[in-house]
Amino acid sequence: MIKSMKINSQPINITGSAGNIEAILDLPSELVNSQYISVNCHPHSLHGGSMTNKVTHTVSRSLAGLGIPSLRFNFRGVGESEGEYNEGKGEQTDLEAAIDWMKTQYPQARLIVSGFSFGAYVSALAAHRIKPDLLISVAPPVKRFDFDGFVRPECYWVVLMGTEDELVEYNEVEKWVNSFNMPPQLVTFQNASHFFHGRLVELREQIDSIVTQFVTNQNNL
Repeated sequence: MIKSMKINSQPINITGSAGNIEAILDLPSELVNSQYISVNCHPHSLHGGSMTNKVTHTVSRSLAGLGIPSLRFNFRGVGESEGEYNEGKGEQTDLEAAIDWMKTQYPQARLIVSGFSFGAYVSALAAHRIKPDLLISVAPPVKRFDFDGFVRPECYWVVLMGTEDELVEYNEVEKWVNSFNMPPQLVTFQNASHFFHGRLVELREQIDSIVTQFVTNQNNL
């Protein structure tokens, strides 16, 4: 696990189906895990969600701190990203455009995708098309958005939830996770709120542990 990796955050512009997509590339000083790339999705566009959200920022920079180039971006209609909010449908194409851009930069790399809240919904619904190697879903908004027709991704999948989430009911997420024939790994944060107030260091440590273990297991195959 890398603790002192210097990260250079670079502004990036990507062409999407609705126009420009504003993004930030969190680029580690050393590409220790250069066989991987990461793309990260922010919470709800109409409720202040953006690529600078503290949880999205924490996840992206955690991945970059492990030597993985990590992209976070604004969905359509947020910041300098063109277009309008599209209830998660157009946002999936924004995610696909961001992934395509990263794959152009790192054509042989395996894909890690994360999403927080609304971003977890968008990335989960797109997963069967984008085919990540690892999907990280932080506080997926079960019961708040329509997951009907959701297909469990074939990749390794981890769900992270706080038990005192005030926006997404923990018990509903736990029930949803356990409804799959192959349930994802559920990482529980006792007494943590939706936005992980006061728990971001712990969140980063968990992301570090999950990704480090995943990469180690893949290298041993």
